[in-house]
Amino acid sequence: MESRKEKLIKSIRNIPDFPIPGVQFKDVTTLFKDPECLHILSDLMYEEYKNKGITKVVGIESRGFIMGPILATRLNAGFVPIRKPGKLPAEVLEESYTKEYGIDAIQIHKDALSDDDVVLLHDDLLATGGTMKAACNLIRKFNPKGIYVNFIIELVELNGRSIFDKDLDITAILEL
Repeated sequence: MESRKEKLIKSIRNIPDFPIPGVQFKDVTTLFKDPECLHILSDLMYEEYKNKGITKVVGIESRGFIMGPILATRLNAGFVPIRKPGKLPAEVLEESYTKEYGIDAIQIHKDALSDDDVVLLHDDLLATGGTMKAACNLIRKFNPKGIYVNFIIELVELNGRSIFDKDLDITAILEL
């Protein structure tokens, strides 16, 4: 019998040379469109974080906006978006970073979190880690009680985990 994680892995679509030549893109939208996969993802993520006292789930644009709110609802937590520059209407904090194929920046509202929050940062994929490292830097500016980091997929051979502080709790539903 196929395990839940095997079902998810088989459902991921690989797209070569996207968004640039040499990048093997892992398309998780195939997981989201399949009701069974969506339920499996939701259940696995909930099981991981249900007893951690999470008060806010922070999702990174754009695929972090899919599972982030689902998980926030299940955890009875709020949802906060981290977006690309120019997308948030109120005052923001910004962090620039280098990605595997360029330089980018992300922003969060200045009033999005407090020092009473326990934050779960969520994105779809850990590759080289630049985006999530920048997100962690943003979240640390709020001095929350705790920070957890979650990905749907970790590309283990890229060793993205190595750029994070060793005391940070990082989980991935799938390791490829």
